[in-house]
Amino acid sequence: MALIKPSSVEEVKAAADMVEVVQARTQLRRVGSRWQGRCPFHEERTPSFSVNPADKLFYCFGCQKGGDLITFVRETEGLDFAQAIEWLADRYRIQLEYEESSPQLEAGRRRRERLLALMEQAATFYGRHLWETEAGGPVRAYLAERGLLEEVCRDFRLGLSPGGTVLAEKARTKGYSQDELVAAGLVNRRGNDYFAGRLVFPLADPRGRVLGFGARRLHEDDPIPAKYVNSPEGELFRKGSLVYGLDQARAAVAKEDRAVIVEGYTDVLALHQAGLGDAVASMGTALTQPQLKELRRLTRRLYLCFDADAAGQAATLRGMELAVAAGFEVRIVALPPGLDPADAVEGFGERLGAAEGYLAYRVRLEIERAPSKQEAFEQVQSVLGQAPAGPEREDVARYASDRLGVPLRLAAGTRQSLGEVSTRLLDAGERLERRLLAACATKPELVERYIRPLGERHFDNPLHRRLRAYLVGEAEADREVVAALAELDATAESEHLGEETARELFLRLEERVVRRELAELRGEDMARTVELQGVLTKIQDALQKVGA
Repeated sequence: MALIKPSSVEEVKAAADMVEVVQARTQLRRVGSRWQGRCPFHEERTPSFSVNPADKLFYCFGCQKGGDLITFVRETEGLDFAQAIEWLADRYRIQLEYEESSPQLEAGRRRRERLLALMEQAATFYGRHLWETEAGGPVRAYLAERGLLEEVCRDFRLGLSPGGTVLAEKARTKGYSQDELVAAGLVNRRGNDYFAGRLVFPLADPRGRVLGFGARRLHEDDPIPAKYVNSPEGELFRKGSLVYGLDQARAAVAKEDRAVIVEGYTDVLALHQAGLGDAVASMGTALTQPQLKELRRLTRRLYLCFDADAAGQAATLRGMELAVAAGFEVRIVALPPGLDPADAVEGFGERLGAAEGYLAYRVRLEIERAPSKQEAFEQVQSVLGQAPAGPEREDVARYASDRLGVPLRLAAGTRQSLGEVSTRLLDAGERLERRLLAACATKPELVERYIRPLGERHFDNPLHRRLRAYLVGEAEADREVVAALAELDATAESEHLGEETARELFLRLEERVVRRELAELRGEDMARTVELQGVLTKIQDALQKVGA
């Protein structure tokens, strides 16, 4: 894929209104030179989300999420860097320029853009046929019988295929070729609509771009016996890469910090209609690595709600194992036999609250389906042996021991949970470094005065060294540095850090370096020791003058 020119990236950043972008997700109010509101990334009653409109930075003092404009779009829309730039460019009508690439790559990019435009027009065409024609009447009635309101069906862009060659003929009048229609999966090789006479569900990527369709049979005489068919695998559509409904659910998934994963399209619609906007479907019962990659952009908590038969299938269990191995917290939502989520919407919130942890579910399942107690014992030992040591594993082991009537031998866990270190746990020295960086980060004159004279030896924390290098122009900013800059900016504002504080902190870091060198010398180099003691005296005198 062609790279966006840096000049275009800067043009997009300059044109985009940070407050306008954020207010699409949460209400803000002006407080001095900043804007504040409730965090769109977690539930809170007291606003702790701060936006710096000038430098286009955000930070939440509650959940510690922070970053720049691009980070905010990436996090809330579930996009990578290039996609976020394209999203903003489309919103602010900026014409992007791309780096020169080979003719083949350029041709491939133009073809993909044409196919995406064709799929968008096809989705609109199917939608109009469902909602604006007499032929759509029985299908609208069918949806109403299923309890699905028109509003949610329109939100998810449901449509109806008329069959025959109507779609193909309309596409050709707009300049699309037979080859493009086949490549998009819209017609068969004879030129007829691939989804003839079926209820159509657009299948979109997280940006809302239609890549394919799922279609439900409506008539018994349908020549295709399968109840559901999807677009054929092709240049755009890869079933195992899409999470159905994620384009609609991404904001709710990020805010709730969870994704409720079901099997069917109508299950997703029914749950959204009931207010559970974080529901998505796995395009089948088994989760794949590409799907997990998309979900990981938004959350690490998955609630899986499959029917009783599917939940025990080997493919489904492999998907669960993939999710656990990828660091997700996985919980299983139980449903009565024979019921789909769409049939059990009432009280679904309580079912989520009672969801069973993956480890407990897996051990219980192994015990219930094992042909003998010995085999159950061996399977449970294997499952628990791969789980990290902790209270959950101990609780599940006790449950298994009670069920099997034998004690289980658990080795010490080898897996570790890394987690994130809270800034509140930084030691005094790291706080000193952090506060100096915060006082200077958005003030170039203070960077020149108090950051540039310092070297890497003044900063113990590796991230602080990278921040210093970025501020003095020695390195580029990555996502971690951008997030840290947002936190520094918010900290400086909340703690009223200015030049006086910066000078004191600068002197404290200088003092720390001198004391360390003196300790390392241990009096062995008297000339250097005397020199450093003189420097230390000057620093201490300067500290007294700033009121330290």
